[in-house]
Amino acid sequence: MKINLIVVGKLKERFLVEGVAEYAKRLQKFARLEVREVPECRTVEEEGQKILSLVPKDSWLCVLDVSGVELTSEDFAKKIAALNLGGVSNLTFAIGGAFGLSEELKSAASFRLSLSKMTLTHQMARLVLVEQIYRAFKINRNEPYHW
Repeated sequence: MKINLIVVGKLKERFLVEGVAEYAKRLQKFARLEVREVPECRTVEEEGQKILSLVPKDSWLCVLDVSGVELTSEDFAKKIAALNLGGVSNLTFAIGGAFGLSEELKSAASFRLSLSKMTLTHQMARLVLVEQIYRAFKINRNEPYHW
């Protein structure tokens, strides 16, 4: 499975860089992860267009959105497993910048996911998402980590 992570901005804090790198390394056993960063723009519309231009044509697109669906880790794992069983082998997750997502990007998404009702920086959301993707693969393989 190929997982694309398209994000606005670069990670600035060392602990976030190291955390994302650690989970990306762990994910290598299960999927190929490609992280693509787009620069912060003046408007969410510009950011949305840049993100959409990087989404592979055959990819299932999930955007992180404060008003999206909240899932448990188990339900997130089931969603990934169901997509895989349904023949989807290319997943793209998009994280907008500090001001959110354009309507165009939200409309293009197959799924809108909320990580929490709490507010997270988009940089922290990247770490949480990569960890949850790794956790989902461990859950789906019944391997220790989740409990």
